[in-house]
Amino acid sequence: MDKEKKLIEKITEGIQEKKGKKIVIADLTGIEDTICNYFVICQGNSPSQVLAIVDSVKEHVRKEMGEKVYAIDGTRNAQWVAMDYSDIIVHIFLPEVRDFYNLEHLWADAKLIQIPDLD
Repeated sequence: MDKEKKLIEKITEGIQEKKGKKIVIADLTGIEDTICNYFVICQGNSPSQVLAIVDSVKEHVRKEMGEKVYAIDGTRNAQWVAMDYSDIIVHIFLPEVRDFYNLEHLWADAKLIQIPDLD
């Protein structure tokens, strides 16, 4: 398994550990001039859950892959937090903010992979 796929797997596990929902992986590799190769998009029900997901992803990736996040933006109000892993950007939204920005629609040319919720 290549490094990006493994990283996506660990990010997904970190999200699921804190019950993040509606995980979508957007494969942008077929689109020219993008800022990264993949988006991992998910949501939490409250600002505190969003922040818990951020911490969980950070820990999972650091422990399992030895990778550190380059930058995290949006933790102050925790409605939309972006985590930059260079070729992969993780977006963690509150549901209404996710609906408003609708990244999946914005990147309609991307190949979207839905990850079923763990309940």
